[in-house]
Amino acid sequence: MRIIDLLKSGAIELNTSVATKEEAIDKLVALHDAVGNLADRQEYKHAILLREEQGTTAIGEGIAVPHAKSDSVKVPGLSAITVKGGVDYEAPDGKPSDILFMIAAPMDGDLHLEILSRLMVMLMEPEFCNALRNAKTAGEFLQIIDKKESEKYPDEVKKPVKKDGYRILAVTACPTGIAHTYMAAEALEKAGEKMGYPLKAETNGSGGAKNVLTKAEIANCDGIIIAADKNVEMARFDGKPVVKTSVSNGINKPEELIQRIVDGKAPVYHEEGGATASADDDLEKESFGHKIYKHLMNGVSHMLPFVVGGGVLIALGFLIDTLMGNATMPDGSANGSFGFTSFAASVPFWIGKVAFGFMLPVLAGYIAQSIADRPGLLPGMIGGMIAAQGYTFNSMFENQNMVGDSTAVSGFLGALFAGFAAGIIVNLLKKVFSWLPKAMDGIKPVFLYPLFGTFLVGALMCLINPVIGVLNTAVSNGLSSLGETSQILLSIVLAAMMATDMGGPFNKAAYVFGTAAIADGNTWIMAAVMIGGMVPPIAIALSTTFAKKFWTEEEIKSGPVNYLMGLCFITEGAIPYAASDPLRVIPSCMVGSALAGALTAVFHVTCPAPHGGIFTFAVCEHPLLYIVALVAGSLLGGVVLTLLKALTSKKKA
Repeated sequence: MRIIDLLKSGAIELNTSVATKEEAIDKLVALHDAVGNLADRQEYKHAILLREEQGTTAIGEGIAVPHAKSDSVKVPGLSAITVKGGVDYEAPDGKPSDILFMIAAPMDGDLHLEILSRLMVMLMEPEFCNALRNAKTAGEFLQIIDKKESEKYPDEVKKPVKKDGYRILAVTACPTGIAHTYMAAEALEKAGEKMGYPLKAETNGSGGAKNVLTKAEIANCDGIIIAADKNVEMARFDGKPVVKTSVSNGINKPEELIQRIVDGKAPVYHEEGGATASADDDLEKESFGHKIYKHLMNGVSHMLPFVVGGGVLIALGFLIDTLMGNATMPDGSANGSFGFTSFAASVPFWIGKVAFGFMLPVLAGYIAQSIADRPGLLPGMIGGMIAAQGYTFNSMFENQNMVGDSTAVSGFLGALFAGFAAGIIVNLLKKVFSWLPKAMDGIKPVFLYPLFGTFLVGALMCLINPVIGVLNTAVSNGLSSLGETSQILLSIVLAAMMATDMGGPFNKAAYVFGTAAIADGNTWIMAAVMIGGMVPPIAIALSTTFAKKFWTEEEIKSGPVNYLMGLCFITEGAIPYAASDPLRVIPSCMVGSALAGALTAVFHVTCPAPHGGIFTFAVCEHPLLYIVALVAGSLLGGVVLTLLKALTSKKKA
């Protein structure tokens, strides 16, 4: 497949007039739609705008290449316009853009990435761009592209390594892995050739790593440039001079990056630690807040499959038991083993529970890995497990087994703390052991860091969890006294607590209080507790469905699953969203849950079942009003969340 197979004449408009960046995007999207590349024009435009929020796709020198991967793309393709006088596309060099290509890629479009990268490479040549600007017809435009592609890629033979090898190596990567990855690689290779320093660039695109650096090349090179906006494998560069920077600097400042290697100004990277191990490039300092966010998202992205896969399997267990008539006991009372009563239901239910068991350890482990590299993974996961199980020094000594203290579970907030604490502790250990002789370097990451890091993080979490236990007891006593004054107020508080920390001390205290109340006959309390845990996932799902412009593509794709998890009383579906944006997600969910809880008290709803979500509504009093409360709370939570997202977006703009 060649570029002209992806770019149809009907998707080209020459010497057009557009006044703004948004008009240019509308024009390019319309051309894609006109030739049948899109299944949903608006959804694809939304994907383009989300990508632009990450940073402009204008390259400079009059070129812009907006691009996005989306399920709304039916056929991978290109659209192109030339703009008379250019348009302000927020280019790094401040110049107007007059050549614009838009790349439409499906989510599974790995096969066409190499073809698309060829276009990015050719656009770096001024003569080629001038020819495109002067084209009079779409046919001539396509001929210019076809001729250049034939000259530059006469066959598929790999680029031979020069006899004297590569003096400088590079790794390029961007979040989407479509355009900027390859453009940075080409810019660096061309700059190296121009400056007389042979350079090889490895690309970490959506189709996987290409042009991979070999051990011999790494050993013999003068230094490595990492031009990436996401994490890449760094252990192989241990002991080599490394410059770490953004992919945009790889495109716009390749000579400057190469010169730093040549001048010996690049810090030596050490996998074990030391200040240089995490040193960033001076060209673009990363803010403290962005570093925290990047570490957080590394944990959330690895945790998400466990949440989705486990949640759906648990819901399947509830569904099977419902279909088999196991939602209630023969006498009509609630079934305490609902979801795993039958063999057919118990298998998916408990497999899903196993997946959920890994959720918090994975979150904490990959946060720690992002901070301290691979040595942080084990201490972080152990800290997350202790947070999830509520282990304390007393529980370990008294129980003599792996049963924690149910009153001391710190949940996902504890896992977040464990992840960051583990990363910091391991980095400190790297400095503590930096005095050891070079001969000990091999033993540090496989013995010293895991041993001391795991012990210190584990001990720290065993100290933190008892504090949570004291808090749980105090909260439980407070709830008991509150219930004696106002049924509505207690329902509001319990429901809001369920949305506060999703498995943490407040959530756990509310749930334990609700289940204990069932034994006392106060089933109205469990009604507020259950609906409080159902609202957060549904509220988030509503916002990702109807306010897509405020969410990332990954969040939008995972959103619909939260409808199912919310209906099944699986509050954990909200955790990835709460972890990545707690200041907006948690308050919104609390408001929605509080309203739902208040309505259950007003409607005198009761719920004798401790779990099961909507599948237990049949055994509740006033089930239709229970549904009304759920809908009202979810809608309010979704609206508040969307408004908070919108207000923050306006401030940033």
